[in-house]
Amino acid sequence: MTPSESLSRWQSALPFWVSILLIPLIWATTLAGGWWIVLVPLSTWWVFAVLDRLTGLNVENADPDTPDSMLRWHILLTNIWAPIQFLTLYGLIWYVTRSDLSGLEKFGIFFSMGVISGTVGINYSHELMHQKGRFERWLGDILLAMVLYSHFRSEHLLVHHRYVGTPRDPVTARYNEGFHRFYPRVLRESLLSAFRAEREKLARKDRRWSDAANPFWRYWGLQGAMVLLALLIGGWSGLVLFLIQAGTAIWQLELVNYVEHYGLTRKYLGDGKYEHVSPRHSWNASQKASNWLLINLQRHSDHHHKPNRRFPLLQHHSQDAAPQLPYGYPVMTVAAMIPPLWRRVMNPRVRAWRRQYYPEITNWQPYNKAQTPSPNT
Repeated sequence: MTPSESLSRWQSALPFWVSILLIPLIWATTLAGGWWIVLVPLSTWWVFAVLDRLTGLNVENADPDTPDSMLRWHILLTNIWAPIQFLTLYGLIWYVTRSDLSGLEKFGIFFSMGVISGTVGINYSHELMHQKGRFERWLGDILLAMVLYSHFRSEHLLVHHRYVGTPRDPVTARYNEGFHRFYPRVLRESLLSAFRAEREKLARKDRRWSDAANPFWRYWGLQGAMVLLALLIGGWSGLVLFLIQAGTAIWQLELVNYVEHYGLTRKYLGDGKYEHVSPRHSWNASQKASNWLLINLQRHSDHHHKPNRRFPLLQHHSQDAAPQLPYGYPVMTVAAMIPPLWRRVMNPRVRAWRRQYYPEITNWQPYNKAQTPSPNT
């Protein structure tokens, strides 16, 4: 176990700061133009896949009781990302809309920016939204507004963590459900479930959905401001480029969501009750390099076990406690885009997981189709 004293040193946090390198990279490739533009997605997908192969797994765990005061370098990273991403995104809109780059080059630059704001920005917003401090949660809201996906906070905190692995969670990918079917479903259902969750939360206090306490007003205001700023800086062209970036980021997020819980369901106990969430209900991956880039998001089994645990303290769970992905997210998200390959890799693992943890269940059809009863509220 890594002691708390080691975590307080800047050297402990340094590998996670690798995400910062993407900022000079996207500016350098934008200025170079041409095929150089593809370096950003290649670096996040393929370079880290290769690095995972070279660095292997990190199964060492940090002391989970380490206080925030000893994680200042880790916390600083997630706190400074929002202004960095903001300046990069709108700086690129200003530069590209005034350049003589081709339409294909402009698309490539903002596709690359979307890879950054999805792989890093939304991921950091996820870390921030789980914290208790208002400042960090606001930073998370700002990051989500830059990709027009602000409702993700409500859906994630009020729906996903509570109902993961049940029919009421839109984000749990069903067994044999390809990503191309999952994606439109989750886009539609997540927005509706997020709004419904906030409306029901207000109703319990005898307030209407239109009450000022509904965070959707903040979501809409922040998103509107981001859209307006893109329009003011870059005109209609700037708005289109902004939307390309946002769409790419959302696609990146939902690819990860698809991978994290594919085919994993909680056992129905009867009377609208399901077993408690445990590490076995999320796929775990402890590939070292990609966890540097993704600030340990791949230790997702522990995140659902302890949602408020900061990223440097997330624990690795062995095969006995949680199912393991064969590769890190950079490889698995690419595989998810190829349904026959995905099913070939993952379906046998889901069936093995079922035999390991639930040998008593003989009929999985209701779980496959999300037809078990809806959980009690």
